[in-house]
Amino acid sequence: MAFQMILNFVLAFVWMFLSSNYTATGFIIGFIMGILLLILMRRFFKSRLYVYRLWALLNLTLLFFKELILANVQVLKVVLKPKLDMQPAFFAYPTVLTQDWEITLLSSLITLTPGTVVVHVSDDAKTLYVHAIDINDVDEAIASIRDSFEKAILEVSRS
Repeated sequence: MAFQMILNFVLAFVWMFLSSNYTATGFIIGFIMGILLLILMRRFFKSRLYVYRLWALLNLTLLFFKELILANVQVLKVVLKPKLDMQPAFFAYPTVLTQDWEITLLSSLITLTPGTVVVHVSDDAKTLYVHAIDINDVDEAIASIRDSFEKAILEVSRS
């Protein structure tokens, strides 16, 4: 992936020098043309193109902001209810993530979302223990985390 990024920057600079356009616009045009050349040469690379990983990272960021807004609305509804009929719960979330940075990112995303906190990671790093302020169905919460955050992290980290 790093080789692809360096190659793309080199192609962008080569384009700038060949076209005698030493502006940001010239660099951007060269960068876009470099991406197109990388796409044409993608069968020569062992790993997937870095552009796909950047796209997955952008999707993960947008997913986090969406979930952050939805969770804030849910917490606001709980706070503004005249009668507090919350159902707080602890639950164990089994994860398929293996690398430390993936597990740290997942637990941070869960914790940064209002209403949920990761309170412990098991010693083998295969289970996260999560506290939710108001939860009706534990299986639904586990499926929601698995289908949103964990899936997006896997798309960013796996080739």
